[in-house]
Amino acid sequence: MINGNWDIIHSRYITSAVHASQYPSTGLTEVAFIGRSNVGKSSLINSLCRRNGLARVSGTPGKTQTINFYELEAKRKIEATEERIQFYLVDLPGYGFARTNKTNKGQWSGFIRKYLTGSHNLELVCQLIDIRHNSLKNDIECYQWLLDCGLNIQIVLTKADKLSKNAVMAQKALFKRELKLDEGQIISYSATQHSMRGELIARIMEILYNDA
Repeated sequence: MINGNWDIIHSRYITSAVHASQYPSTGLTEVAFIGRSNVGKSSLINSLCRRNGLARVSGTPGKTQTINFYELEAKRKIEATEERIQFYLVDLPGYGFARTNKTNKGQWSGFIRKYLTGSHNLELVCQLIDIRHNSLKNDIECYQWLLDCGLNIQIVLTKADKLSKNAVMAQKALFKRELKLDEGQIISYSATQHSMRGELIARIMEILYNDA
């Protein structure tokens, strides 16, 4: 680990939930990940934690149907001082479920909404958007709704390895303009190449460290 930089050193699955009574009761700070179905959320979580199989990857949109809690531990060392912070990474079901019925859509969106508006430990929401597409209606609606809830939001453009460097820069600029974002609010990410992993960890930890 580079001196002074945060890194994720431990990660483990804790529980899955659909009701608040099933959430962990330890009071750890939470960082939620949300995105359209098949956006590559599980692959990104595995890349971020450097642990294949931590989050189950599926080619079927809408596979994640529960709120999944993972306990992460981050560490950094500044000279002789070592700092560690534990927090929950919360994996939320995808919106825009491609292969589910209307009843399930309503049920899932209901408990996602209750979590996002009701969790007292939630400090940051990372909204994942597929960089290969222009903003979809669901992505824009989700972002605006998160804003209206007063949540801290970090936009993560996934699957950056699928485009050229110039195309990545162009798409990032497009989303930045369309969502009216500052430079620090948007980042591109490749789960296969682990590019920008350190930068995303740093942005997450900036929020959590100030809260600690």
